[in-house]
Amino acid sequence: MDERRGVWCGVLLWVVFLTGCAGPTSRIDRSAESEQAEPRSSATVPTDWESFGHSVQGRPLRQRSIGRGPRRALWIGGIHGDEVEGMVATEELPSAFAAVPGLGDRVTLTIVEDVNPDGRAARRRGNSRGVDLNRNYPAENYRAGGSRGPMALSEPEARALYELLGELQPDVVLVAHSWGRKPTGPAAFVNFDGPAEALAERFSELSGMPVVPSTNIHGTPGSLGSLVGIDRGIPILTIEWEKGTDPIDCWQATSRAILAVIAGEG
Repeated sequence: MDERRGVWCGVLLWVVFLTGCAGPTSRIDRSAESEQAEPRSSATVPTDWESFGHSVQGRPLRQRSIGRGPRRALWIGGIHGDEVEGMVATEELPSAFAAVPGLGDRVTLTIVEDVNPDGRAARRRGNSRGVDLNRNYPAENYRAGGSRGPMALSEPEARALYELLGELQPDVVLVAHSWGRKPTGPAAFVNFDGPAEALAERFSELSGMPVVPSTNIHGTPGSLGSLVGIDRGIPILTIEWEKGTDPIDCWQATSRAILAVIAGEG
């Protein structure tokens, strides 16, 4: 077993045994970069998570904030339980944010750990009732039934995130996803809804991921992108890493792009 595979096995073990505990200790070695690091910003890295709701099975939905600036950014570490590629990005983001001089004075960043801890514990897309939590929002295009749930916000996880959005009133939203490689099309891409094309282009420039608007993919009734981006006009980016990629590689390939969007470059 090589070192990279060993890291990935550790990631999967964490997914299987996820409860309400804090995430795993990062395996990224910062010793070299810390020797050459610029002076840190005034942002203090948060150490404690706060609950903003609970899953169907009672697991806490957790968030924490960093920075004190007027721009409000929201990072969502996962919605589909079988898409774990963003877990390292979620873990590393507070320290990376704090390391950018002045960013904490310009931006307040709220990090949601995971909207679907039940699905992640079981490694399945939907929540414990089989509802797709990215299709359960009261967007104008919502249609009841099937994996979308019997009605909008029927699931406690979706209701909690919806209420958090109302409290935060974010200026930009980024969501961690992944998808399986298709016979045609990119292996990974950045998807956007609403007035986010310039931010998506900047993300693409820094990450190498192509830009794909939601209108080029398929119908997404009741999705977070539909609600936030289309109905409310808030820029929202969905990062679609290639499913099965090492989460450390996902973070390292896109960290600059993520921070640029949070900062409002675009």
